[in-house]
Amino acid sequence: MYVPFENLPEESRIWIYQSNRKFSDAEFSEIEKDLQQFLENWAAHGTSLEASYQLKYNRFIIIAVNQEVQLATGCSIDASVAFIQSLEQKYQVDLLDKMNVTFKLGEHIAHKPLIDFKKMVKDKAVTGNTIVFNNLINTIQEYNESWEVPAIDSWHSRFF
Repeated sequence: MYVPFENLPEESRIWIYQSNRKFSDAEFSEIEKDLQQFLENWAAHGTSLEASYQLKYNRFIIIAVNQEVQLATGCSIDASVAFIQSLEQKYQVDLLDKMNVTFKLGEHIAHKPLIDFKKMVKDKAVTGNTIVFNNLINTIQEYNESWEVPAIDSWHSRFF
């Protein structure tokens, strides 16, 4: 069951998927419709999941579920991954590769393979103050507090 994102408690579980390219506004509009339809029917063991989403920067898909109402189980998580895979195929993008880093360069959102990001650190093209997207967070509270952070304050700090 879809609910507005702001209505979910801070303890709600989230999954963040980053695209290896920017989506067009038209693509993001289609994705939004597909997401709402998926979340309306998303269930765990026959029980509807109270879930929502956010789309950010024409690049990120954030899915959230209130696990106080019903836990997302293996099968329901598998269904969400299958949904994300269907988006990958439809739009010819990569949303599941965790070996990429997305970060801000001024107003621009950059996306690089981890090895390229490490080289940028070595070359001082990015610093500990560079804003990175920490997609390893697990809750809405962490999302609100620690998603967009200086690299030095995230798991990326090990490269500095």
